[in-house]
Amino acid sequence: MKEMDIHPWLIRMSQGDEEAFQIVYQMTRDHAYRFIYYLVPNKQDVEDVMSEVYLELLRSANNYFPGQNFRAWFNGLIIRQVRNWKRKGWRRFRIWDRLKRVSSAESDRAAIEQFAALEDQLELLPIVSALPLHLKEVIVLRYYQDHSLEEIALLLQIPIGTVKSRHHRALKRLRHQYQDKESAKGANEYVY
Repeated sequence: MKEMDIHPWLIRMSQGDEEAFQIVYQMTRDHAYRFIYYLVPNKQDVEDVMSEVYLELLRSANNYFPGQNFRAWFNGLIIRQVRNWKRKGWRRFRIWDRLKRVSSAESDRAAIEQFAALEDQLELLPIVSALPLHLKEVIVLRYYQDHSLEEIALLLQIPIGTVKSRHHRALKRLRHQYQDKESAKGANEYVY
């Protein structure tokens, strides 16, 4: 990754040139992968963090100035994305832990199951896809993009009460659909 070689490509990339992005990606991907691999505790997250790094690189290419050391600037970007990734994981862990400690009533158990379902994005994706668009937007912004309900209201330009109502309805639908899926899966296990 040579500093002099990358600067013109960064300028073109910041102007929307897709070929320039591909060249910058080719020049930096091995370094980024190795660095992320060492920083991320769960190795299955490396590819996801890589995606986050390159999305952030696209967003912040204008913040790189020619006098800066590109490698140091890029490493700082990688570190910030790894920290963000860890923070998201830690937040999920804390919520999960809090739900487990508080749970005693059946409704609390349902909340724990609901959260576990939201964490398992691969299994949940088809269920989320089946939601109407206005409910899907809230779920994706809340659980996949980590926006607060207030931020969602601003992004969608709707009242906070509407966001809360949609959030509640979406979670209720997801819970029912997930439970239906699990009970169907359980029923199939006993078929010979």
